[in-house]
Amino acid sequence: MNARPSSLIERYPILRPCEKDLRAAFDLLATAYKNGSKLLVCGNGGSAADSEHIVAELMKGFLKRRPISAEDAAKLEKSSGATGKAIATRLQGTLAAISLPSQMSLLTATANDGAFDMVFAQQVYGLGRPGDALLAISTSGNSKNVCNAVIVAKAFGLKSIALTGRSGGELAPLADVAIKVPSDNVAEIQELHLPVYHWLSTKLEAEFFKS
Repeated sequence: MNARPSSLIERYPILRPCEKDLRAAFDLLATAYKNGSKLLVCGNGGSAADSEHIVAELMKGFLKRRPISAEDAAKLEKSSGATGKAIATRLQGTLAAISLPSQMSLLTATANDGAFDMVFAQQVYGLGRPGDALLAISTSGNSKNVCNAVIVAKAFGLKSIALTGRSGGELAPLADVAIKVPSDNVAEIQELHLPVYHWLSTKLEAEFFKS
């Protein structure tokens, strides 16, 4: 483990102050996946879209082809014969991840029946298990519903990564790792978040799908 973000920083020198935290975030996620755990991702607005984007890169092939294991392919063939064998050739290896903003019915029910600042905390409480990881995205670092999710994660044995802007806001001190991209402009922060999570996705894919 312990991936180095050299190529990322060559393309985005502005991210050099984040190097240590990028490596720590990778190590945290790789440890969770090695232990058979999953990733939860949350954020509002553009960060909600980023949550879905990240999950899409992790749950199927991103830059590499990810054939499933021979053992899993054999289970499919044993279960369903030729059809199972054909399905096995089309399935892809996965790194389990869930985008919390995508759970629209649950999210709106929680907001309507209680308060919007609890929408992600409720999901972390229901879905999270010790050893899982939470990636909490907030450009300001002050999104109350994202901060509450990290507080719940910490109480129940999940590790957390904050992805924020320069100040980190209230969120950064709550997380185990905080990647604070060096900008105070919302649009620029969002632009820098994308190469950060693409780098993490690429390195995780390389780590777990070596063939």
